[in-house]
Amino acid sequence: MPMRFIYSPKYEVDIGSHVFPTCKYRLVRERLLEEGLAREEDFVEPAPATRAQLELAHTPEYLEDLEHLRWTDRTRFSELPLTKPIVDAYVLAAGGTILGARIALTAPERLCVHLGGGFHHAFADKAEGFCYINDIAVAIRVMQHEQRIHTAMVVDCDLHQGNGTARIFENDPTVFTFSIHQENNYPLKERSDLDIGLEDFAGDSEYLSALSDGLEIAFSQHKPELLVYVAGVDPYYDDQLGALKLTKEGMKARDELVLGEARKRGIPAVIVFAGGYARKLNDVVELHTQTCRVAYELVTQG
Repeated sequence: MPMRFIYSPKYEVDIGSHVFPTCKYRLVRERLLEEGLAREEDFVEPAPATRAQLELAHTPEYLEDLEHLRWTDRTRFSELPLTKPIVDAYVLAAGGTILGARIALTAPERLCVHLGGGFHHAFADKAEGFCYINDIAVAIRVMQHEQRIHTAMVVDCDLHQGNGTARIFENDPTVFTFSIHQENNYPLKERSDLDIGLEDFAGDSEYLSALSDGLEIAFSQHKPELLVYVAGVDPYYDDQLGALKLTKEGMKARDELVLGEARKRGIPAVIVFAGGYARKLNDVVELHTQTCRVAYELVTQG
């Protein structure tokens, strides 16, 4: 059974000298082809999210600022330039997560990997932390609007709390947000349905124990029809922006735990990449590829 991967070369945009390597999406795609985990025909290119779809999670005023490239209080905390190719890439990534969710809900493998997305710091009405459009929220809202699902869960394992996602779904009982992150780091914390903030230097054992406990709590409180796994690779020990100390093996065990729990419960899942800022670019690429390997093995080995 082949895996489908969502990807667009338009995700690689010029953001100047920056810690965020937008080339990682292309490099992961190349690695998947090299390793035989994917064929050319297994990559699906998304269409951009429509304005109507974006408005399910974002305010019209904020979207107007983005469309007209206006530097306002709503856009200026992105920590990125504001150019048309960059905005277009974020709108396209929202389309990618929408497509990934559709595939996860309809395909026999019940799992799809988006080589992009995970922009969890974007709020309904403002940008933050390298994030202009919250593709996670847009995709969930679109699936609900299309009546494909009623309930969803976000399991956010990025180093940083998914503050934008938490705020967007704060008063929505149909969407459960679970974030496990480094506590003493960006951002100012919002309130997820379940937050686990780890102390600096937490390693594999502490992280995986907390994650396992958190998943048990989350699934005991909510019955999602779709899971969005925010698989940021910045908990890695050599990340430039963090102080968690997960090894490559710990990161693999994390992916296996989240995806295994979803699979055990028969919950369709879409994976989004989110952050990753290791000092060596090859580590970023390898860790994202490892997430894809875990997903591939789950699908191909039953």
